[in-house]
Amino acid sequence: MNPITPFLNYLKYEKRASEHTVRAYQSDLTHFYEYLVSQKYLDLEDVDINQVNVDQIRNWIFDLVENEKNTAKSVNRKLSSLKAFFKYHQRMGTLHEDPMLSIISQKVPKRVPQYVEMEDMNKLFQLEFFEDNFEGWRDRTIIELFYATGMRLSELLGLTYGDFDLYSQNVKVLGKRNKERIIPFGNQAKTTLEKYFSIFEQHFGELSQNSCIFVTLKNNKLNPKSVYMIVRRYLDMITTIDKRSPHIIRHTFATHLLNNGADINAIKEILGHSSLAATQIYTHNSIEKLKSIYQQAHPRA
Repeated sequence: MNPITPFLNYLKYEKRASEHTVRAYQSDLTHFYEYLVSQKYLDLEDVDINQVNVDQIRNWIFDLVENEKNTAKSVNRKLSSLKAFFKYHQRMGTLHEDPMLSIISQKVPKRVPQYVEMEDMNKLFQLEFFEDNFEGWRDRTIIELFYATGMRLSELLGLTYGDFDLYSQNVKVLGKRNKERIIPFGNQAKTTLEKYFSIFEQHFGELSQNSCIFVTLKNNKLNPKSVYMIVRRYLDMITTIDKRSPHIIRHTFATHLLNNGADINAIKEILGHSSLAATQIYTHNSIEKLKSIYQQAHPRA
């Protein structure tokens, strides 16, 4: 049996990893094995992971960087997949020695997350940007939810009608590693949701607790690419930043909260980060904002 298969089954059925995560691991590991076969390090018909050594992995890393022009962040993700894979097989007793123990991750330069300015986000929610029909209100609700809650794309696509509590103004999402969390939202998001749910029922009938809420005109669930294109289309109208995606609105949500005095630990919980380090990247934006204010206000700046 291909050694990748039992590992993927472990991710699916024991770790309960998302389909997206499993596909990412499968892609990374398949690419690695195809490289080993192309270099004649392994025989695809008779794969023995105990034949894999440190030098082969280092050669693969070199190929990723020099020939395929992968970024350090992309290489590190692939290395993370390998580490999990070999660690699993060592625990299962099918691997005698872990070749990843002496592999060091690539150094990733720190980058300040991009975000949309508050004035631009306010401009976006003017009604003329969205048509007064089902698709217009669906698109507005999608962007409103991203900005009101900071949720991930996968979390938004997993929402059902029963996940919303309009009275208490919160929504239950299923995050990474199947962790549930409750996210509050404000009055504007509540008003938009109420309007959208009303229009939804006019088109497709009464909503049930299990109803998927973000759908096409044929009542088929939206896919990630569709939501990405929706977000990009509207952000194109109000900003010229390089990246215009659902994740940029997540960055925008966190940055605006922090710039307006929100506690970083509270932001961490809302975003569903497992460690504070992941949330602290947004403090760089706050520092840049302070520098800008300083430059404008200080007489000797």
